[in-house]
Amino acid sequence: MSLAIKSTTRSLNLLRTYRPLSVANWLSYSTQEVSKERKGASAGSIYTDEHLELQSSLSKLIEKEINPYVDEWEKAGAYPAHEVFKKLGQAGFLGVTKPTEYGGLGLDYTYSVATAEAMGSIKCGGVPMSIGVQTDMSTPALARFGSEELCRNFLAPSISGDFVSCLGVSEPGAGSDVASIKTRAEKKGGDYVINGSKMWITNAFQADWMCLLANTSEGAPHQNKSLIILPMDTPGIHLAKRIDKMGMFCSDTAQIYFEDVRVPQKNVIGEEGFGFMYQMLQFQEERIFAGASVLRPLELLIQQTIEYTRDRKIFGGSVLDNQSVHFRLAELSTELECLKALLYRAVSLYVEGEDVTKLASMVKLKVGRLSRELSDSCLQFWGGMGFTNEVLVSRMYRDFRLISIGGGADEVMLSIICKYMGTLPKLTTGKAEK
Repeated sequence: MSLAIKSTTRSLNLLRTYRPLSVANWLSYSTQEVSKERKGASAGSIYTDEHLELQSSLSKLIEKEINPYVDEWEKAGAYPAHEVFKKLGQAGFLGVTKPTEYGGLGLDYTYSVATAEAMGSIKCGGVPMSIGVQTDMSTPALARFGSEELCRNFLAPSISGDFVSCLGVSEPGAGSDVASIKTRAEKKGGDYVINGSKMWITNAFQADWMCLLANTSEGAPHQNKSLIILPMDTPGIHLAKRIDKMGMFCSDTAQIYFEDVRVPQKNVIGEEGFGFMYQMLQFQEERIFAGASVLRPLELLIQQTIEYTRDRKIFGGSVLDNQSVHFRLAELSTELECLKALLYRAVSLYVEGEDVTKLASMVKLKVGRLSRELSDSCLQFWGGMGFTNEVLVSRMYRDFRLISIGGGADEVMLSIICKYMGTLPKLTTGKAEK
């Protein structure tokens, strides 16, 4: 990664300190400096030669250290996260936007998106998702609002790849409805005592720590929650079930119970009671990551389908010669370009400090629906081969189905978009009080 690190030295010198002091300046990048840095970006892209060089370095690592083992990991239903994370950490890819004082590169968010896009070169959905949990879901709030002690003890080893993390938000009765979580962290002495459960936790069986969202007080559901750093070897944590999923086979997923789990109160990220707000901000990067990480595999599925249907003969000609096939692939390619443009617009505004909740939700909605539509259409053109586990299209058909569910279901994204459009019906007083 020395090449990529050298290529980003100029960017490091241009950027301001990454860690803002409050939610208000969560994205306090210098618009002027970021704009100067991206003068070399190609038309229609947010990437400069430095972004592309970073992507090239990561792609080489993936082809050498990850892709040769993906089929084996998929069959085993697990992959060695610590081993993979250590290689990524040593190369600098787990802390692209994180503070330099904790081992990160300190670059602006466009580099994180470039990294996520390159992660799409991995020939499955499970490994990129697992990595994304660490880089874009469990660590952003810690990096921006966490104390120096927490960052030193948990963020730094996560950036280096010595630690694997997970995010504890969803529960059996509260998935997309984050405000309804029931897990409680009650103050006793200098500790929080945690009781409750979490569901759908990626990396749980290999994680060293969890970024846990829990209720730390009574009061309004948007103001009584905190994010807490929870070491996963703490007594009282029970990994009850390894969930058997229809896709993302090599990524472990668990249901977890907490029984009188004690953790120091100093492990709270930022201010107590701000957890819901911090998590909503983290969700923006999670949703943008989802959009960036599937661009390459979707492009690959289209290209592989073109090659396969060109070679496959039927009724005296190639399958590709049928207008219904090549027209459909043209439509899908057009939709993919639209997604890319939407993603890049959201990212450009994000690094300038704009509220991109609406656009990030649109990205998440679009990527979930297009991933389903594109993988389904391509699989159909593969015929019987598409129904086997011997080709990439069937794996992506299974893996990408999750995108419309995890990280906020399509219906939740639509509600957020409607809220920003001013078309979402308001709850009546009676309903709001229930």
